[in-house]
Amino acid sequence: MKRLHELDALRGVMIWCVVAIHLIFDLEYFLGIDVIQNPVLQYCVDRFGFLFVILSGVSVTFGSHNLRRGAQVFGCGMLITAVTAGMYFLGMADRFLIIYFGVLHLLGVCMLLWSVFKHLPTWALAVLAAVFVALGVYLRTVRADFFWLLPFGVTFPGFTSGDYFPLFPHLGWFLLGAFLGRVVYRQKRPLLPERLWENPVGRFFCLCGRRSIWIYLVHQPVLYGIVMLLQNAK
Repeated sequence: MKRLHELDALRGVMIWCVVAIHLIFDLEYFLGIDVIQNPVLQYCVDRFGFLFVILSGVSVTFGSHNLRRGAQVFGCGMLITAVTAGMYFLGMADRFLIIYFGVLHLLGVCMLLWSVFKHLPTWALAVLAAVFVALGVYLRTVRADFFWLLPFGVTFPGFTSGDYFPLFPHLGWFLLGAFLGRVVYRQKRPLLPERLWENPVGRFFCLCGRRSIWIYLVHQPVLYGIVMLLQNAK
């Protein structure tokens, strides 16, 4: 199936938004620079992640190798867990930066589960999306004395993490994206003119969208190195 450049471009824009958000965090955490002082902008930054999950849900309706890609993305998430845990044990970062179940873990599991959900009628995806989002809101109030339920949205007292995207409510946002993908892209054709992506800017974001997983994996070590250089130069 021919790729939809508009989805690639939107994913490219979003991955650079993620890079900007992580840069802001690194500047605030490591250098004490308060970049965002506007509470409205801070709210948008804090809630940005679910838009990326919805877009991933839209994209999964076009994929034909979701099981393989899901396993790869989840494996990348486990790699990030190992790296952040290693940074903590080596004294390079605080414990709260350890990523137990971040966005890559979530997207990997969602892609794997899609092999089951894709057989459901479109209306059922919308119903499950609403149920899972509501369940996620409820689970925010639930606490446990162990960490085995972290992937589902049940935390323990004192829990912190640098990137936490539990299945509930985010599986609901993913299924909402899948619902939109089936409805909005019913014909599997682009909604916007292809000529929009024939300029250098459009091609750049399309390329970034197709390589978003690699940008996500590489950008944080690069940002960390730059921030450490700035910190040592102070």
